[in-house]
Amino acid sequence: MRSAYALLVDAELLPQCSAKGCRASAVWALHWNNPKLHTPEYRKIWLACDDHRESLGTFLELRGFLREVTAFGAIS
Repeated sequence: MRSAYALLVDAELLPQCSAKGCRASAVWALHWNNPKLHTPEYRKIWLACDDHRESLGTFLELRGFLREVTAFGAIS
């Protein structure tokens, strides 16, 4: 049987939402870049749960950073 510590460590290694304080499982990948800093093809990725997909996307979109949203499992 696995210890409580081992289970906690495993849970912390699972991909989680990028919203501050959220520990929910990642469902969405928000691909973005800052055109003042990055080349057009460069992408950074924030992960989001269903509850934070819209708020994180809006934050990036208002700044002109959001490029694409995909299901988390579709990241290539």
